[in-house]
Amino acid sequence: MADAEASLLRHFPLLLPQNREKTVYEGFISAQGSDFHLRIVLPKDLQLKKARLLCSLQLKNILNEYHQVVQQRMKHSPDLTSFMMELKMILEVALKNKQELCVQPPSCSFCKDLLTEIGAIGWDKLACVESSFSTIKLKADDTSGREHLITVKLKAKYPVEPPDCVVDFPVPFSVSWTPQSSLVDVYSQFLVALETLKVFWDVMDEIDEKTWVLEPEKPPRSVTARRIALVTKPLGMKLSGSIHLWDPENSLLQNLKDVLEIDFPARTILEESDFSMDCGICYAHHLNGAIPDQVCNNPQCGQPFHQICLYEWLRGLSTSRQSFNVFFGDCPYCSKPITLKMSGRKP
Repeated sequence: MADAEASLLRHFPLLLPQNREKTVYEGFISAQGSDFHLRIVLPKDLQLKKARLLCSLQLKNILNEYHQVVQQRMKHSPDLTSFMMELKMILEVALKNKQELCVQPPSCSFCKDLLTEIGAIGWDKLACVESSFSTIKLKADDTSGREHLITVKLKAKYPVEPPDCVVDFPVPFSVSWTPQSSLVDVYSQFLVALETLKVFWDVMDEIDEKTWVLEPEKPPRSVTARRIALVTKPLGMKLSGSIHLWDPENSLLQNLKDVLEIDFPARTILEESDFSMDCGICYAHHLNGAIPDQVCNNPQCGQPFHQICLYEWLRGLSTSRQSFNVFFGDCPYCSKPITLKMSGRKP
């Protein structure tokens, strides 16, 4: 009981008990930046299904079209906190629909069924819901503690028509669906898919945490590639005589260190100034999402350039020549020969 009271106070600090028995609560519910007065009267046994909800005239007018849904949720909510969270969600939808008159409000039966499905999943798993109830975002943690989101877009003929699901996965995610399926089935399949990708994300997290990832800067969960900084052995240093084999017991990062005999410095160890990463032509690091990935052939120069910058530079020189998608010219810094192989179409 104490936990329930603490939860109610945490989520609705403006709704307070008015007597020692805590059968009467009065205060305000907040939505869309406004506060709305209400009063909830519970029976002596504190059963919510026998409670009465007394609203201010303003709140009553806003919830007028959702009266049946509110009554239904009051009868089936397990406790006052759950009901208030559902009421807040209904109120936010009602307010948005009032602001967007061109959007038809969802039917009471649709709202009732959808709220039941969300309740079965758990209100703590709800990230957000679109005003017309057509788009819902649900969250879940995998067994490694990473949070993931799934965006469910309901179609006009839901649940006969399967919803569209958007996830941040490196592989396609499809939902098995029948006319009897619901959001609960979507969420269950989402959880199963999370665990199938756990090992992949563990590997990528180790790379992100223990190396200096140059690109992308903040990789989403769906990206499988990383460009990372390396520390190679100095020229003239002999490699070890033994041959390192791939050990399935080791992590991907450790195997790369052993087989390639290189180190992967962490960003905390090396500062960006340790690497001359700015383009020698535009003097910027990032250019339309790209970083300098072309380097002068002269080891005593080694100046990096963006591919597009170097392409434009060589194209403007009368001494440059081209063979298919390979350009030959002089380095803008040391004037030594430099070669550029365009990876894609020329701009």
